[in-house]
Amino acid sequence: MDEELLPIGRFARLSRLSVKQLRHYAELGLLVPAYVDEHTGYRYYRHEQARDALSIGLLRSLDVPLAVIAQVLSDTLGALVGVHERLEAELAKRRSTLAALERVMAEGLPSAPVTLVTEPARRVATAAATAADPSDIGKATSAAITRLLAASSATAPELIGLFPLDLGEPVTVTVALVSDEPVDGAELDMLSGGRFARATHVGPYDQIGLTAHALLSWCAERRHPVRGPIREVYVSDPGTTPPDRLITHLMIPLEEP
Repeated sequence: MDEELLPIGRFARLSRLSVKQLRHYAELGLLVPAYVDEHTGYRYYRHEQARDALSIGLLRSLDVPLAVIAQVLSDTLGALVGVHERLEAELAKRRSTLAALERVMAEGLPSAPVTLVTEPARRVATAAATAADPSDIGKATSAAITRLLAASSATAPELIGLFPLDLGEPVTVTVALVSDEPVDGAELDMLSGGRFARATHVGPYDQIGLTAHALLSWCAERRHPVRGPIREVYVSDPGTTPPDRLITHLMIPLEEP
């Protein structure tokens, strides 16, 4: 056996990893010992393997999955791009949650004026998208809106988001474009009319849940039976309106008495 080889305990101290971690990485093929004694099972490493071991520790501290670390160590181009995108998305969600929490801290639990309105039936073109879980509803909604607007020639499009009352996993989101004319790639449908409870949300789309809470609470307190889907009527153009001034009408269809 090469006298330059380090036993696993010394190598663990050198690489700032635990013996347990080194054994786990060996089992995964991520950091294989240079030599394993066939009689004792003792594991030995070379000094030059310390760079890979320290790199693994660094990348794990940056929340990089082991499968991606293997790609990094093998110099796979762009291996960390997906990790960066995931962390960016998680950070955006945290910021959104923090902003909603700060609003509750400043204003208390959500409340909003609610009115009862009667809506006519409307002919619409619809596009659907699927969110893996409730936290991805915004992304799915944007995707459906983008598809509709790209195919529509309307100069002032009227868009309505349709969301199920029960948000399971996955969540199917539908966006309706009010239109008497066919829209390429979209299904023509009739959006039912009837009696609705309506509240107006002013602010970013990612805080609409606060107004939805207020609207559902109002219906429950007054014993108004509700049915889905919840509608979001987008009044403002997000391309020209600051996020804190966006106006969205939330509407819940009420069951007929």
